[in-house]
Formats: sequence, C-alpha cells, structure tokens
Amino acid sequence: MQIQTRDRGTRQVPEAGGSHPFWGRGFRPFFLGVGVYGFVVVAAWVAMWRGALPVPVWLAPAWWHGHEMLFGLVAGAIAGFLLTAAPVWTGRPALCGRPLMALFGLWALGRLAMLAAGSLPAALVAAIDLAFLPGVALVLVRTVWRTPQRRNYGVVVLVGLLALSNAAVHAQALGIASGSTPLALRSAVDVVVVLTVVIGGRITPGFTTNALLRRGVAARASSRPWLDRLAVSAVALLAGVDLVAPRGAASGLLAAAAGLAVAARMVGWQTLRTRRDPLVWSLHAGMAWAVVGLLLVAAGDLGRSVPATAGVHALTAGAMGSMILAVMTRVGLGHTGRPMVLPTGALGSYLLVHAGATARVGAGLLPGPVQAPLLLIGGLLWAAAFGLFAILYGSILTRPRVDGKDG
Repeated sequence: MQIQTRDRGTRQVPEAGGSHPFWGRGFRPFFLGVGVYGFVVVAAWVAMWRGALPVPVWLAPAWWHGHEMLFGLVAGAIAGFLLTAAPVWTGRPALCGRPLMALFGLWALGRLAMLAAGSLPAALVAAIDLAFLPGVALVLVRTVWRTPQRRNYGVVVLVGLLALSNAAVHAQALGIASGSTPLALRSAVDVVVVLTVVIGGRITPGFTTNALLRRGVAARASSRPWLDRLAVSAVALLAGVDLVAPRGAASGLLAAAAGLAVAARMVGWQTLRTRRDPLVWSLHAGMAWAVVGLLLVAAGDLGRSVPATAGVHALTAGAMGSMILAVMTRVGLGHTGRPMVLPTGALGSYLLVHAGATARVGAGLLPGPVQAPLLLIGGLLWAAAFGLFAILYGSILTRPRVDGKDG
C-alpha cells in the first residue's frame, strides 16, 4: 500500500493483513485510548486529590499518579506513533489486525491493573503492567532490524530504557528494591525528553517547510546537524547524570546546556511564520515547553528557589502533553487520507493543554494560597484537552481512510 510521509509524496509499505479499519494501524487504537485515558485518569487523580475518590493502595499516591502519566498515557502515545512511523521509515510491514489488538490489549489491561492496585496482588499488577513496553520494543526490533537507517535503532533502545524504569518502580512496590521509585520516575522523564527532542527535531522542520510552501512562502525551516547532535547529546548526558548524581551541580549545568541547545536549534525553524497554522505551531510550542522545562530543572538543581515540581511538570504536562496532542491531531489526519486542516473545535484541545500546563507549573512557583486552586484548575483543563481530542477524533480514528486505501 501507500503511506504518506512528510505531508507529501507516498511510499510503498508492505501490508501485514486486513482487518477492521480501527486495527489498520497502531495510531488508531492507541491515540483514541490515550485521549480517553488522558481525560479519565487526570480527572480521577483530581478527584483522588480532593478526597472524592479513594487512591489505589500502591506505593505513594503521587508515585501512582506519576507512573500512570509516564508508563500509561505517555507510553501509549509513544507506541501509537512509533508503530505507525517505523514502517514508513523502513518500508517494513506495519503491525495491524489481531497482533495489534493483542498489544493494545496489554496496554489497556495494564491501565486496569494499575487502577485496581491494592485490590490485586502486587505481583499480578506488575506482571500485567510490565508486559506492554517489552512488547512494543520487540515489534520495533522486527521493524527496524537490518535496515540501513541505523539511527532508528536508538528509538528501540529508548523504549527499552523506559521499560527498565517501569521495572524499577514495580521493584519497590514488590519490596525487591528500596527507594528506586523516585530515581526511576525521573529517569523515565529524561528518556521521554530525549525521545521528544529526537522525534521533534526530525518532524518539525520538515512539516514547517511543507506548510510554508503550501502557503506560497519561500522561507524554509533550516536544521543544522551539529546543533541537532548537540541538543540530543546534552539531553542524553543529563539522563545519564540523573542516574548517578541527580539534583546537583552537574545535572543543573547539563540541563541548562540542553535547554539552550534545544532553543538554539529552533532559531532556524521559522516559528513565527507558523502562527496561522495550528497543526504546525503546536509542534513548535511543544518544543518550547521542553526548553522552559529544562531551564527550570537547571535552576532548581543549581540551588535557585525553584521547586523540582516546576521543571518536571513543564517537561511532562507542558512538553509531553502538548507534543502528544500535536502529533496525534496531525497523524490522525495525514494517515487517514484527510486534508491537513485542523477539525473545527480541535484548536481548543491545544489551548486547554497549554493552559492546564501553565497552571500546573505556576502552582509550584507561586505562593501557597494560590497553589491549590491552580492545581485544581490545571488538572481539569488538562483532562478536558484530552477528552476534547477523543470526542473530535473518535470518528476519524475508527472509520476507513477517506481515500479508500488501507491503513
């Protein structure tokens, strides 16, 4: 079949078998699942925080929340993107049909197990939840193995590292390890930031240039390879240092260097020219959150009066949340054969996620009396962003491609 790449042109990709359109490509079930779960789990967490719902009896409540954001919502979005993009990069068959059902089922069962944590044995919860990411890694290995583009191997390594971080969290829940959860959660954040910087650097300049050309603007979004390498290397080094010497001078200096490097490589991306195209500026805004988050982490690690939660939530609620929505809204159109025009009302999901992230980060930076209201508002806005995506894209993700092709 033919799959669109970089907004224009097509590429032959072998089929892996037919099924209902919903199981035609990984982005369909995972993106819809992430939209629904993003609304449910964040709204539920707000209710738990306010005492309206019981918190699952599994480690500390904040750790349960962090786990589900990273290894539930974010991991599901990563799977949906990579299972769709990797076959395009390599020309290999895409996962679809029953194998895709099985993999999505592992993700969904993991979410149910985590919601029922405390009611189920910790070993059973761990076994169910830990099965998903290795499954994704195995599919990716099959897809990228022995292909000439060796840089794709790094994506498999990052998914593997994310799986190891999840295992470290469950190790403490099982009593196998002591004190591993905080380090594992921060490591998972670092791994996702590396993946965000890598993938964002691949897709944002190309999509920007294509959008400008469609508008008749001759300017191109330039990407300088040495700056790309510097940004990725700095973030990767930060991830390594956080494993051995977190929240110190070394991690602070590396976070500052990474933030400045990511900002510097965005200079040639023609960001201001994208303001009329939400499908494009949303990608730039997500990368801008990564810059803000890294610089806030740097300030906190270097001893400034910036709480650790501010930088972490700028990277998670801000960069990850907004980039996930930016990619899901774009892929949901391009890979179903639709015009690259944001559906009516979908702009609201962007505005809601940025407003929610701003409130969440601001709660950590402002005085105590305003923190609780900002946390409540931020959580509700962020949940609404994903709920709105699920409503608007539900029919897009469950119906056949409009051009009659498979996928």
